[in-house]
Amino acid sequence: MFTNRGHLVFLCMHSFLKELFAGQQFDEKNFFLIAGPCVVESEELVMEVAERVSGICKRLAIPYVFKASYRKANRTSAGSFTGIGDETAMALVQKAGQRFGVPTTSDIHAHDEAAIAARYIDILQIPAFLCRQTDLLLAAAATGKVVNVKKGQFLSGPAMKFAAEKIRGAGNNKVILTERGNSFGYQDMIVDFRNIPWMQAHQAPVVMDVTHSLQQPNQTSGVTGGNPQLIGTIAKAAIATGADGLFIETHPNPAKALSDGANMLQLDLLEPLLEQLLKLRKVVVAG
Repeated sequence: MFTNRGHLVFLCMHSFLKELFAGQQFDEKNFFLIAGPCVVESEELVMEVAERVSGICKRLAIPYVFKASYRKANRTSAGSFTGIGDETAMALVQKAGQRFGVPTTSDIHAHDEAAIAARYIDILQIPAFLCRQTDLLLAAAATGKVVNVKKGQFLSGPAMKFAAEKIRGAGNNKVILTERGNSFGYQDMIVDFRNIPWMQAHQAPVVMDVTHSLQQPNQTSGVTGGNPQLIGTIAKAAIATGADGLFIETHPNPAKALSDGANMLQLDLLEPLLEQLLKLRKVVVAG
């Protein structure tokens, strides 16, 4: 994939992505998409979102990864929904991937979860708050799966080289890095788009986590807020900056979502947004 920084086509530069998307037909010049609901709420939700998004991506020739967390370990309030049971949820993520022919991803939260999750999931995602946890990174690396490390809200892009080095030092070169914004005061996030080329300099494909970067955490209500009206703005800026992939959480009815509803994209709005982003991508590639 070419970027405005002169990078090679990402599938040639990162062969593990070519293997990951081998079952799909797509345009190699397009960005890839990681998308799905924040958390596994039910089989019905998982299958509805996976079917809709995989169909959209197939039509638009975008390589696609289905995402849903099997458990939300990081919640503001003890009363917040966390999941329907780890292995039950993992099995549903796996089922969606198999049914629609796409790779899958979910978060892991502790080193002893890595091997279990690897039986079900293609990409092990390291949450931003845990990106410095050496035992977790090494356990993820040991599975041989692709490892996607989200940049901590407290870190710069250049500092993420150490996370990548830990995984590669354990013998696993299949590393993705994800920008998800930085803490701005107590209750807001801000995105420094310099982090995209800075993290690409670590020889890893870089994803922009569009929806989590619009969170408004630490609300006194105990429920995280957000600015979903800016999803298009952040996504367009990321593509213009040369991001290799986008991460977008989406739900048929965010107002009724059991986690992160305040910053998810309504499912009906995804296709027109992706169409706009592909037009911008063509300009970036041509440039």
